[in-house]
Amino acid sequence: MGLTAKIRTRDGWAVSHAVVTVTDMTGTQVLRAEADAEGAVRDATELAPGAYTVIVTAVGYAPAASSAIVTASGRAEVGTVTLARQGGTELPPPGPWTIDPAHSSVAAVAQHLGISSVHGRFTEFGGTIEIAPGDVAMSRVEAVIKAGSIDTGNGMRDTHLRSGDFLDVEKHPEITYRSTGLTQAGPDRWTVHGELSLHGVVRQVDLDLAYLGTGADPWGGTRAAFRATAELHREDFAMNYNQVLQAGIAAIGTTLKVQLDIQAVQGDSLPAA
Repeated sequence: MGLTAKIRTRDGWAVSHAVVTVTDMTGTQVLRAEADAEGAVRDATELAPGAYTVIVTAVGYAPAASSAIVTASGRAEVGTVTLARQGGTELPPPGPWTIDPAHSSVAAVAQHLGISSVHGRFTEFGGTIEIAPGDVAMSRVEAVIKAGSIDTGNGMRDTHLRSGDFLDVEKHPEITYRSTGLTQAGPDRWTVHGELSLHGVVRQVDLDLAYLGTGADPWGGTRAAFRATAELHREDFAMNYNQVLQAGIAAIGTTLKVQLDIQAVQGDSLPAA
């Protein structure tokens, strides 16, 4: 096998239409291969030992280039190549954007019994994004989550999570997030500064944000995709319940890892169903 590679988007999806071109140190093309439906590239062309440049291109994505060393075996193992959507280092066009709950997810993971993870999600939420013209640091995000929509796939556990031991949804039916600022954290990373209101407590929470790109949808609109992560501690929001098992192991971990996969529609409302 001469060349092997996997081509993925920043959120882990295969790029099935990617093309890999390999050139030698003189710039001469020595190999061209296309990814299969799984984003994998497997080409049996044997390459002479030496240094090569590998360029990966795909429509709608910024090209990626890397170096590869071919050993005496004639193989070049490129590994996983991650492609960013074109324009992914900038935020989407200025103006209002509306979060589309049908194509977004709000998920959280907590440790269980010290050995595994419990995955949950909120099924009812909405929000708006305002991309400021000129100074993008003035952009704003507001989101509201219905606390009672928690779903971990277990009815008894979900009922407990809605109780006063945890979310106490009767007293605090909504979880809200309002941004207070935005700073660029790297060539394609942003930090959203904001205030999270959870269980009646307001805390400063930063989101690590990746902008995944913008594209047209089948309904004549424009959509933008984002992925954001954060780490929360239950004690910060007065959710102190726990059951300690033998050897001091907590039944439910105190740290929550939150992941937001957001798709927003350009405009101040969602398209009619």
